[in-house]
Amino acid sequence: MPDRSPETHVIDFRTAEHLLEARDPRGAIRLLDSVISAHPENTAARLLRARAFFLAAQLRPAELEFQIVLEREPDNAFAHFALGRTLERANRPAEALRHFRLAAALEPRPQFIEAARFASGTDDDG
Repeated sequence: MPDRSPETHVIDFRTAEHLLEARDPRGAIRLLDSVISAHPENTAARLLRARAFFLAAQLRPAELEFQIVLEREPDNAFAHFALGRTLERANRPAEALRHFRLAAALEPRPQFIEAARFASGTDDDG
């Protein structure tokens, strides 16, 4: 696409968010590829693309994107949690558990704690 402007990239990012909500991860990935190509430092776009890869069952690309996000933002609890889910889906439970525990330690949300297996056997909404 010739001469993409910064405004176009913002529109593409927002459209990709909507596509992801509408369960069209491949459409979101296509839009985000051009955004990330123009702005490789954009962590929000990388995180959104990682989520899209995950929803499209493209686990290796999802893992790589989540890792890039975590290199830049090692305290991003959601990225740790999502990487844990990706590794879990790839049948790598020990690696997944490490990221679940990091997510729970950084941000003790109930779903992070449950995944980290800190609160085994509790059904409390918290």
